[in-house]
Amino acid sequence: MLSVVESSAIFGVDAYGVRVEVNVAYTATLPGFTIVGLPDVAVNEARERVRAAIKNSGLSFPGDKRLTVNLAPADMKKAGPAFDLPIAVGLLLATSQIAEENAAGCLFIGELSLDGSVRPVTGVLPMAVWAKKSGYRRFVVPSANTGEAAIVGDIDVYPVDTLTDVLLLLADWGSANPVRMDPAEALSRTVHSEWDFADVKGQSHVKRALEVAAAGGHNVLLVGSPGSGKTMLARRLPTILPPMTVDEALEATKLYSITGLLPSGTALISERPFRSPHHTISNAGLTGGGSYPRPGEVSLAHNGVLFLDELPEFNRDVLEVMRQPLEDGQVTIARAAASLTYPARFMLCGALNPCPCGYFGDSLRQCTCKPESVKKYLNKLSGPLLDRIDIHIEVPRLRHDELIAPPAGERSAAIRGRVIVAREKQAARFRDEDASRKIYCNAHMGARQMQKHCPVTADAKSLLCAAITQMSLSARAYDRILKLARTISDLAGEDTIGIAHVAEAVQYRALDRKFWGG
Repeated sequence: MLSVVESSAIFGVDAYGVRVEVNVAYTATLPGFTIVGLPDVAVNEARERVRAAIKNSGLSFPGDKRLTVNLAPADMKKAGPAFDLPIAVGLLLATSQIAEENAAGCLFIGELSLDGSVRPVTGVLPMAVWAKKSGYRRFVVPSANTGEAAIVGDIDVYPVDTLTDVLLLLADWGSANPVRMDPAEALSRTVHSEWDFADVKGQSHVKRALEVAAAGGHNVLLVGSPGSGKTMLARRLPTILPPMTVDEALEATKLYSITGLLPSGTALISERPFRSPHHTISNAGLTGGGSYPRPGEVSLAHNGVLFLDELPEFNRDVLEVMRQPLEDGQVTIARAAASLTYPARFMLCGALNPCPCGYFGDSLRQCTCKPESVKKYLNKLSGPLLDRIDIHIEVPRLRHDELIAPPAGERSAAIRGRVIVAREKQAARFRDEDASRKIYCNAHMGARQMQKHCPVTADAKSLLCAAITQMSLSARAYDRILKLARTISDLAGEDTIGIAHVAEAVQYRALDRKFWGG
């Protein structure tokens, strides 16, 4: 007897439908259990998990027959244990232990333990999104995946803990209440952060630079001696970013869902991500890849902050592969069979010491590095990469009086308020732009948007021309300065870029001359 059960799998960041076809036939030869449709090792091992789960749930397993399971489409590689539950349901349908009409219009996903319990799987959120678009009415998921499936809305989500629960549910859909959640409500649940700019002593100019960066979505580079507070400042950057929209939260949650990093019981990533990988990370770890491609750190930081501490310690090849995501807001992984594109629109925050010993230009300790060592250390960062970082700011050592004084800075909430006002101004500005560009802030502007939205006064234009000549700026650096000036004028509540805005933007590139001789 043949039965068909609907399931789903992940390709890139999106899901697609998988039809689980189960055929149970009498055989004159030895019985067997075969899974076809390009299964990986984990899918093939489902044979033993399904057999044990069915028997230990007190159900009948047709061990004396020839069992064939086909996962269609057969030309797509199937990976992971998520097909355990739909295979088990298909076998129970094919052996008439479940009425076939009861499973119609329903999607099944879940891993089975040997005792028949249903374990959580990865990628349930994009599967739920696909199920909703494809018109499915019901989605049966492991209980631990309930939140991420229900957050999509407009589809009835039924959580199950055991295979027996599935049978009871299919026998009477009215025996359980479907779960639905409102994404806007889930996003409104604020989580108190332990990080706050009010805890930071001194460094007012660095706080201002980070406020500008947050207001315009600009990348920032912090240069300073050890202990000057670079990491402490960077960790507080997400606290002044505007709250995520529902679309941004869903995009981020999809990435965490398919990588298995979504915390248990969490329906939605409501706080902007902050990722801080170690400097020993590989190319695939940073940008994504592997034999079964997965998103890397640049994608996990999507709509948030990617913090790279001790930037020159990273492998140069690893840093250079960030050029595409920094420019395009996405990363493409090419394989022989297919090409995958992951979103990667993040704010890069880099931190580094000014030399190998860390004390070049320090006010208290003398640098012990030779000039050629300093130059070699700083030249680990290429010019094209530095050009893609809008703000370069020095973080000096605190004076003794600043160090012993109690913190007296603004709270993150106050800074975030100004950032939100500036972002709302930018959102209104870019509302009529092409939706495919997804321009949310000034840092995302292209040449056409800059010509349209960056009017400069005559005095400001003269200063900009002088800065280009004296600092030998590249065309990309010029664009960055203009975008920065646009953000500074937005924070000031002005429509035109004036000389004060350009002057502040230019000084954020002054470290090019001090450290890199630009």
